[in-house]
Amino acid sequence: MSAAIPFLRPNLVPRAAYQDYLDRIDDSHLYSNHGPLNTAFEARVLAEAYQGVGSVVTTCNATLGLMLAISEAKRPGGRYALMPSFTFAASPLAAQWCGLEPYFLDVDPATWCLDEAALERALQELGDAVAVVLPYAAFGTVLDLAPYRAIQERGIPVVVDAAPGFGAADLDGPIGLGFPGAVVFSFHATKAFGVGEGGLVYCGDAGVIARIRSAGNFGFSPERESTQQGLNSKLSEYVAAIALATLDAFPAKLAERQRIHAWYLDELGSCREGWQTQAFRGNVPWQFMSVLCPEGSRDARQARMAAAGIECRTYFAPACHAQAQFTRCGRGDLPVTEQLSRRILSLPLWEGMARQDVARVVEVLSR
Repeated sequence: MSAAIPFLRPNLVPRAAYQDYLDRIDDSHLYSNHGPLNTAFEARVLAEAYQGVGSVVTTCNATLGLMLAISEAKRPGGRYALMPSFTFAASPLAAQWCGLEPYFLDVDPATWCLDEAALERALQELGDAVAVVLPYAAFGTVLDLAPYRAIQERGIPVVVDAAPGFGAADLDGPIGLGFPGAVVFSFHATKAFGVGEGGLVYCGDAGVIARIRSAGNFGFSPERESTQQGLNSKLSEYVAAIALATLDAFPAKLAERQRIHAWYLDELGSCREGWQTQAFRGNVPWQFMSVLCPEGSRDARQARMAAAGIECRTYFAPACHAQAQFTRCGRGDLPVTEQLSRRILSLPLWEGMARQDVARVVEVLSR
């Protein structure tokens, strides 16, 4: 039986919105290999979202985007990819596919993003063994990249995992604008900018994107000779058609998700002490709503929600360092991460939710 209030309800643009693009595919007989629709989508993203600064390349999913970006950036001879444990498994898995060992660090108790002091200690302790730094823009927040720009200037590569963050922006512009390292986004169906499956890599340095584009096309040079380690990450024209139509609908989608998030903050304001929400900056393309329950109460509250027909998740519990694939990886002290994993509960947030749905979720949650 389906939940009365499901956790996620993906809402891709209807076929009528991209039918004209599908007709163009039939006329062109071009289906992949950075075809005209993919090229048009990349051009629109660069112009409309990034003011023409830098460059972008699509990928068939964000995990491959991370792999390509890490592979392009990592320091020769480096061993570790420094990252928060409080992130999705795609981040450490991508590092492992690139021959690196994830090294897990703690997060800030307010923003839930990588703790800068813990990162600096690890950089000092591990030295040249650090191959890349991989911060995560937790749940799509506008990550402050100034500290990471400074790290990049020290000769330590940075790849930003902003998987749920396409559309995130503050007064300085969209996340990553002009950043010299790669910024990776996901277009999975469950994201605010959902196309089914897909991804995007942005960088303020067009040369970085050119190398990633080549690596994602079997490492081919213009002469179609494989000149670097590569794979096939190209986005199909069919997905590009959906992506182009989604660009038109995205401002309304983003505004609706932010409105629902604001309802949650309003409803949660009546909860007693012991609750916490994520501190965030700017406009965030909320994928779901995460809260920290009073210590020791999360599991009982989740069970109560399920009994009431309200579906919830626990992102990220277990955190990566506690998952079987990564238990042998290096780590710093992780007290904040472990507290978050004990307390976090991610609540439904999807286009079409009504204010009374949000009120019902919070009423059952806070009993």
